[in-house]
Amino acid sequence: MNLHKLGWNEFFQSGFEDFKNIELFPARVISQQKSEYVVSYENGEISAKIAGKFYYKNKMRKNYPVVGDWVVINLIDNGERAIIKDVIERKNYFSRKAPISGGRKIKNDMIEGGITEEQVIAANIDTIFIICGLDNNFNIRRIERYLTLVYNSGISPVIILNKSDICEEIEEYIQKVKKISFDIPVYHISVIKNQGLENLEKYLGFGKTVAFIGSSGVGKSTLTNYLLNENRQKIKSVNESHGKGRHTTTHREMIILPSGAMVIDNPGMREIQLWGGIEEVEKNFEDIIEISKRCKFRNCQHTTEPGCAVKEALENGTIDKERYNNFLRQFKEMERLEEKKKIFDKKLTSKEKLRLKMKNNK
Repeated sequence: MNLHKLGWNEFFQSGFEDFKNIELFPARVISQQKSEYVVSYENGEISAKIAGKFYYKNKMRKNYPVVGDWVVINLIDNGERAIIKDVIERKNYFSRKAPISGGRKIKNDMIEGGITEEQVIAANIDTIFIICGLDNNFNIRRIERYLTLVYNSGISPVIILNKSDICEEIEEYIQKVKKISFDIPVYHISVIKNQGLENLEKYLGFGKTVAFIGSSGVGKSTLTNYLLNENRQKIKSVNESHGKGRHTTTHREMIILPSGAMVIDNPGMREIQLWGGIEEVEKNFEDIIEISKRCKFRNCQHTTEPGCAVKEALENGTIDKERYNNFLRQFKEMERLEEKKKIFDKKLTSKEKLRLKMKNNK
């Protein structure tokens, strides 16, 4: 296997320099099911597990290998299996707050409880496709939450509106999305009818990695099958009444397309829990932030203060009320997350903090 076909470049080569050893090889994670991995290296695909020493050194979940990662492996069992020794420095990664185990707790419209930890979904991505269906699945507020996560990752986003063949008001939906996405490319497609798919070709060049994110039933697996020109990913129907699909992709997997690009197909997210900082929310809602700069008072709360530009914009329809409410919700969510991060950090021992610091500065 030519490593460049998997996206290997000078950045990852530089990261591998510290591990150069006749018995170690660079490999890319192409599939993960719990603690079982499949990696691809110069001699092909091989199953792999994480080394025990790696578990000992890395207490944080975000440091564990994910699909798209480049890792350092050594071979065991006469080359039949591999041990993952370490993760090569990531170019970028897409993440969210780790989902809550033991049930959801909602307080003041925000999810509370659970472990305050970052969960990395996929790594080393060139473009993220945020896919939304032009049916009952369409949800502009959900797209706003995805955008906050993508801004935190630093990865270039593209918004895909699928199922245009069953939508009679396509332009209306496009304008709704463009009002909240600014300069982000927005395309409407129909995989079933083979419409608009030529717009995606420029993102699918040799050695490029794209990731599909979106809720179940939006057509991620259908699009993957089309690009592969084969029915590799399972597809299930969508409930007509609420537009929700059942999970067809049950684990993350990186698939090489005939074009030489790689697609990371992700299971639909039941919980889009934010991770990042206030700055990502401000970037996502930069229209509201710009208007707030015109308020008479610098500490304006946009409620009863005189000369409030935001309140005026809400009254004349310049700012959509639901968008503003979502901005407030995300802002409060990020503030609460910052508090939880500090609490979590205090619980770490001095040795664990030092280990994390050394890992992050590596």
